[in-house]
Amino acid sequence: MNDPNLTDRLYECGAVFAKDIDKQMSPIISFLLTGILPLIIFIALGNYMAKKLMEHAGGKNSMAFGMGKSNAKIYVQSSEEIRFSDVAGEDEAKENLSEIVDYLHNPKKYTDVGASMPKGVLLVGPPGTGKTMLAKAVAGESNVPFFSMSGSEFVEMFVGMGASKVRDLFGQAKEKAPCIVFIDEIDAIGKKRDGQMGGNDEREQTLNQLLTEMDGFEGNNGVIILAATNRPESLDPALTRPGRFDRRVPVELPDFAGREAILKVHAKKIKASDDVDLHTIARMASGASGAELANIINEAALRAVRSGRTVVNESDLEESIEVVIAGYQKKNAVLSDQEKKVVAYHEIGHALVAALQSHSAPVQKITIIPRTSGALGYTMQVEQGDKYLMTKKELENKIATFTGGRAAEEIVFGEITTGVSNDIEQATKIARAMITRYGMTDEFDMVAMENVTNQYLGGDTSLSCSADTQKEIDEKVVQLVKAEHEKARKILAENREKLDELAMYLYEKETITGDEFMDILDRK
Repeated sequence: MNDPNLTDRLYECGAVFAKDIDKQMSPIISFLLTGILPLIIFIALGNYMAKKLMEHAGGKNSMAFGMGKSNAKIYVQSSEEIRFSDVAGEDEAKENLSEIVDYLHNPKKYTDVGASMPKGVLLVGPPGTGKTMLAKAVAGESNVPFFSMSGSEFVEMFVGMGASKVRDLFGQAKEKAPCIVFIDEIDAIGKKRDGQMGGNDEREQTLNQLLTEMDGFEGNNGVIILAATNRPESLDPALTRPGRFDRRVPVELPDFAGREAILKVHAKKIKASDDVDLHTIARMASGASGAELANIINEAALRAVRSGRTVVNESDLEESIEVVIAGYQKKNAVLSDQEKKVVAYHEIGHALVAALQSHSAPVQKITIIPRTSGALGYTMQVEQGDKYLMTKKELENKIATFTGGRAAEEIVFGEITTGVSNDIEQATKIARAMITRYGMTDEFDMVAMENVTNQYLGGDTSLSCSADTQKEIDEKVVQLVKAEHEKARKILAENREKLDELAMYLYEKETITGDEFMDILDRK
């Protein structure tokens, strides 16, 4: 502000003026302190950290900040280590892997004959069947170093880091041979190389390095590689050929005897009452994996605690199977009388159609208590044993059973409801598979119209036929389901008295057993 009289006014007001000297730092000193000194400190600190990392990594195969260093976990033996005796239901897989453990303990027994152990063993199967547990059992049985790493841990942000980790992992393994390297979920780096532009160069370089390490000019004497995956069909053929993964070990869902053995292993961890029959529980848990069976045992123990008991009884285990299948009982779901009656007739419709057909699984339990999965009720059928083949008649009967609920609603109420969505889905799935995959139709004979992918992860399907054929398939599916729906209606119409009697009994009781159901059905 331009004010020439400011000084005079300050004097008139009595302001005191003093002379001050402005001291400025030398520009050279300022540049050294603000520019050069921080740079020197940063470089010195970086060298110090790199030196420490080199010392920690053994001074080789280590990139800046350890990005190329393998972080494989070396298995340390403990008092809680898993043995083969802790793994049940997978006898063939255990036999294959115990041979490898025996080779590591007594290699001379095999070399005298001229036999050599597989370089790699690939464990394949659905989730929860115990692939990782089998690898841990190998670690517990063999007194050799065991390196464990996930396939996703090889994938890095920078190209070349994953390959460096593979080199470092095998470098450590060779030093400690004989040893075992376990790579879980190997499909993260072992997918087929498609050669398309824009592919993942980092993953492909990692895979190339793994292929070289497994079967390069330098042999990996004494290093055995275990790998696990749910998607064997997605692996690169160069990885699964003999000489790399010589042996494929299927770890499938357990059969009836396997389920009972798994339940016995997990039942040792809980306090069970004398009335517990694991034979019956194993039959009810058809199709369950090892992880699901362990969960069933744990859910039963939790239910016993909630009930204020210190031991687990048969009812706890039966209820835990229902929890795994259909979810928990909904405490606050209150159905109106009319809805409750509709659900009772619907479920008895399923059970009655199943019971009055030959080649159908016996009814174990019927309930109209809503569950958290969204089911307002369900009918549980339990096979007497494992079935590995299904006839055309048995599949048609299953479709008729699924349509029995809707058929009962039509006969009794003359109305249809929204409670059949899951029934429709299951019936359509079976009918389509009969026509497109099982060749159970005269028109298409033994021609596959559908391909299955990811068989261990739900079995996604894709049609491999023309649009005209697809239209014909749809017509055949509709015809098949309609025919079985009509058969279910006829069965229920002919047994209307029993349908009413059983539905009213279920309406009153809410839950009935298969024995109670059969007693009323057989009553004259």
